Amino acid sequence: MNGPVPILMYHSIAQRPNDATRELSVTPDAFAEQMALLHDQGFTPVGTARLAASWREGGPLPERPVLVTFDDGYEGVHRHGLPVLAKHGFAATLFVSTGWIRGSYDTGGSLDTMLDWDQVRELAAEQVEIGGHSHTHPQMDQLAEDALRFEVLRCREIVAEELGARPASFAYPYGYSSRRVRDAVRAAGFAQSLAVGNALARRRQGPYALQRVTVRRSTGIEEFERLVEGRAIALNFARDRALTKGYAMVRRARQVRRKAISSRV
Repeated sequence: MNGPVPILMYHSIAQRPNDATRELSVTPDAFAEQMALLHDQGFTPVGTARLAASWREGGPLPERPVLVTFDDGYEGVHRHGLPVLAKHGFAATLFVSTGWIRGSYDTGGSLDTMLDWDQVRELAAEQVEIGGHSHTHPQMDQLAEDALRFEVLRCREIVAEELGARPASFAYPYGYSSRRVRDAVRAAGFAQSLAVGNALARRRQGPYALQRVTVRRSTGIEEFERLVEGRAIALNFARDRALTKGYAMVRRARQVRRKAISSRV
């Protein structure tokens, strides 16, 4: 199957999120309702690695594939998300920022209560693919070469050490990437990576720039149904795209300025 596929991007599942994660959180009831809709509408969630391998090698996919993905590694994914996923037999992908996961690698800076590695392992045992999301969740396209390599390689190293298998998939923090970042992710051994984009994923986007659709606290069930059906996505995210384009220009200007300054030093 080479048609478009909805890749849903979640973050926190929480009844009472803090201010830092509120907009990109969903309530436990909303998540349960959204997963029930996928089940009732005949969607089959698959992992990121399976989708990318199918598009790369021509392998089979179910008739109505969808990806359910979580970024960062918030504790609510285990507490509230796992029981719902298990109820429906759904696969999912969790992209962890390894320096935010509670344990010996914790660098601080996380935005809310995070998973610990035992919980990550429990998720991995229940059809949840574990992918990389950097080590400290920086804006990767703004990093110098050494810092960029560290973020990608350290993340992959820790996931492999904790789970006993190297992660195959990556997601860019904040959705920001560039050709340099994508090359670094590829060089580190990741086979595919996800951006944001708020559009359906398509094979022609390439394995290192697959786009996702953001699910927010304000996403009602009717809007959610439109998103997974691929209807009115551009209209729903028109403001986001305008802001993203404007911010991209600012970010490029900053990068050019930094390169100019460093070349004079």
